[in-house]
Amino acid sequence: MDDLECGASLDSEGEGNLIAAAQQIARALESKRELTDEERKALVHLRAQLSTVTIDSEKKKKNIEEGASREEHLDVIHEKIMRWENDQSMIWDLGQEEAFQYLNAVDETRKLIERLENSRPDMSVEKDGMLRNAHDVLQTAMVRLEEEFKHMLLLNRRSVEPEHTSFRSSEEDVAEEGSTISSSFDDSLRRDSFNRISEESIIDLVHPEILPDLRCIANLMCNSGYEHECSQAYVNLRRDALDECLFIVEMEKHCIEDVLRMEWATLNFKIKKWVRAIRVFVRVYLASERWLSDQIFGEVSLNLSCFIEASKAAILQLLNFGEAISIGSKEPEKLFCFLEMYEVMSKLLPDINELYADDAGSFIRIQYHELQQRLGNCIRMTFLEFKKAIASNASATAFPGGGVHHLTRYVMNYMKNLVDYGGTLELLLSDHGEEGCNSFCHETNSPIEDEQSGVSGCGFPKLAPHFHGISSVLESNLNEKSSLYKDAALQHIFLMNNVHYMAEKVKNSELRHVFGDDWIRKHNGKFQQHALSYERSTWSSILSFLREEGLHSSGSGSISHTLLRERLRNFSLAFEEVYKAQTAWVIPDIQLREDLRISTSLKIVQAYRTFVGRHNGHLSDRHIKYTADDLENFILDLFEGSPKSLPNPYRR
Repeated sequence: MDDLECGASLDSEGEGNLIAAAQQIARALESKRELTDEERKALVHLRAQLSTVTIDSEKKKKNIEEGASREEHLDVIHEKIMRWENDQSMIWDLGQEEAFQYLNAVDETRKLIERLENSRPDMSVEKDGMLRNAHDVLQTAMVRLEEEFKHMLLLNRRSVEPEHTSFRSSEEDVAEEGSTISSSFDDSLRRDSFNRISEESIIDLVHPEILPDLRCIANLMCNSGYEHECSQAYVNLRRDALDECLFIVEMEKHCIEDVLRMEWATLNFKIKKWVRAIRVFVRVYLASERWLSDQIFGEVSLNLSCFIEASKAAILQLLNFGEAISIGSKEPEKLFCFLEMYEVMSKLLPDINELYADDAGSFIRIQYHELQQRLGNCIRMTFLEFKKAIASNASATAFPGGGVHHLTRYVMNYMKNLVDYGGTLELLLSDHGEEGCNSFCHETNSPIEDEQSGVSGCGFPKLAPHFHGISSVLESNLNEKSSLYKDAALQHIFLMNNVHYMAEKVKNSELRHVFGDDWIRKHNGKFQQHALSYERSTWSSILSFLREEGLHSSGSGSISHTLLRERLRNFSLAFEEVYKAQTAWVIPDIQLREDLRISTSLKIVQAYRTFVGRHNGHLSDRHIKYTADDLENFILDLFEGSPKSLPNPYRR
């Protein structure tokens, strides 16, 4: 029995011999009719050992067979993959069948590596070598797939200009809109329209039919652990493509120093191009780029990071231009450009927040928000600079003819165009109401507190105090300019013209909703009062020659012919002086000019006709230099801006 136990426990030279010997011993013991307890125990123990050895042996045999099968499979895959390494042609150029076979071979390699790595705890030397070989094969395939991926992206790239979007504009045309505080502001200046409907669309940046192939390659490379190589290849190519899109929208690269040195006409042109460029770039090109990255990398969750990395340089180039603008000077003529930039950024803000979502896009979102805030500050500062410029606009000489001063035209048209941005201005100036209302408000005949009574009920209640403040500053400046005229009548003509222009500009534009009807009524009363003051200054002394007082002698009550003729002669001389001076004066508004002529005729011609008619029996034709009809016709020559003189003597 000792020999049996020893035979059962000893190791043989081979597992097969050991199993065979153990089976013979078991059969020998079983053939005995009676077994001792020790023999029975030995038989049970031997059977247990035999079962364990058999199972282990079968497992080892199976592993050997599987190992041989895997190695053969790897050899087949390796042969398929390496066959393309000696071929210079691109796999996908040869058709879908070749591409499918190659992708299938690479995927089988990936799966083989997964199986080998899952069995790593009991991996043999042979399996370890096979795993290294499989990784080498996979790496070779990944390099090839990266080249195929880049080739397809580059070959199928499309540079598409969005429909209904024209960037071809003349720098000379835009430059004409530039102006300074001392030059006229074009009534026709209007902001660019923001047509979101025609621009908010997805376009194909690559030919759509290759998207499934690109997605397959991306999925396979990422699942194989080569997501960095795949995403970097994509980012590099798409970054260049987006640079080309910037070229399409005519957005050039400028350093901050270059922008700060630009002449205003050039800068104005560049800003208008920037406004058009950023809205199309964000809503068309960036939206399309995000969609493209979603299509290719959406299944492996690399879509957002790839999009951000590919587009970061382009969007920052646009933002850098805005940064340069925000740190430049704050001349009043730049306010409209600042407002255009601010508003387009406000409208694009939801797009930016959606495109650059999550923590990955926070850097771009922060840069975008900070630029918008800086532009808002520029608008506030420039608005105040506008007021300062009005207040400080001094004149050394009187404005010719007493017409509408170019400062008045500039300021009123400036404000009229600002109404287009009323909502934005209300938002940005809402925290500066007191400063905007009271800063630079000089003392005038009508206090600003009275003028603000028309603010309630207007369309822009927060903006109204600021505009009232500007109009008060303008009126104060005009009062100062009127003092340059030596003739009091011309002072009133000047103020009448300018206040009338202000009132008409408000009444006939969107400014009415800012200033209110009360303001209009008060300023109508102002220019009418200046018209009455003009008549008193000009015609009161002349009409005094036609009064009856002093013509009759105190004793007899008879008419003094000498005094009568003297007064008539002095009237004619005074009228000739007025005619000579006031034909050079100008009232640009036709209706206002006609109204003042009619009012003057009613007073002068009627008084003259009555005076001459009453004393006609004491006067001969040679004493009556002008008839009433003559005077009426002469008055029609006044305020045309063309100086004339009456012939002397004058008699028809």
